[in-house]
Amino acid sequence: MGILDWLKIPQRLRSQGVMGMNQRNHSYIGRYNDRRRYPLVDDKLKTKLLAQQAGASVPGLIGVIRHQGQVRQLSKMISALSGFVIKPAQGSGGKGILVITHQEQGRFFKPSGAEVSAYELERHVSNILAGLFSLGGKNDVALIEHLIEFDEQLACFSYEGVPDIRVVVFQGFPVMAMMRCSTAASDGKANLHQGAVGVGLDIASGQAVNAVQFDRQVCYHPDTQADLKTLQVSGWGALLELAASAWEMTELGYIGTDIVLDKQHGPMILELNARPGLAIQIANGCGLLPRLKQVESLIDSGQHQGLTVAGRVAFSREHFAVSSML
Repeated sequence: MGILDWLKIPQRLRSQGVMGMNQRNHSYIGRYNDRRRYPLVDDKLKTKLLAQQAGASVPGLIGVIRHQGQVRQLSKMISALSGFVIKPAQGSGGKGILVITHQEQGRFFKPSGAEVSAYELERHVSNILAGLFSLGGKNDVALIEHLIEFDEQLACFSYEGVPDIRVVVFQGFPVMAMMRCSTAASDGKANLHQGAVGVGLDIASGQAVNAVQFDRQVCYHPDTQADLKTLQVSGWGALLELAASAWEMTELGYIGTDIVLDKQHGPMILELNARPGLAIQIANGCGLLPRLKQVESLIDSGQHQGLTVAGRVAFSREHFAVSSML
């Protein structure tokens, strides 16, 4: 969040402990995140294996393509699948993620209904390997994953894409959460900068408290017209515990956990981020700083010792509850 972004923040939020980018980088990411641990979360394949070792649920992995000579193997990997996802292991901001919802006799279809040929799928994988979508443009590997069957109760809150839930976790305590709902403007991707709707969620209950699109408050989804104040995430306690457990998995003190709700398997870790963005504050209509400082005070006093994942989640649900603004 630079100075121009700061100026866009309503005056009422500036007095509510909104954290800027410099403070985030220096006081939280720089202080609490060991850079030697970054590769565990910057590489989605490493994150998936790490989560599986910890017993956390993740989208199923169909296969990995590591070099150009393996691209032709793609057709064999996906031949028996109805839907699947192709993504770069080191991509960011949703770049390079290609979702195929179904195929018919060698014809592949995106959520929008647009058709993609087998040749275009192979070319997309080749571009991933060449680093077209990756951090720093370095060579990458392509992951082919099972398609997530997201909870039907959330279908009206997203357009041509799977909504995900970002939870910021500090020293093992979930401190703020939002759901990112895809729109026509975001091309079916849950990316706020591209036009997805960010819905702030009450840490205590998983109930919507505020919603924004392009940093402006909204009450209804722009495409489905769903009333956003009715959004309620089921199984909220289990989801928060999954998010909070990322601290033990990664040993990173300040982290963003991205979680999806699968109809069959419940909450699943999609990816982890050692440099979570700050737009979650706008989505919630309040700042992160008071919550972060409260956790720091708890740790400084030693009262956190002996708390389990469930205990940390219980603390957050009690102390960070908010009232609806929608």
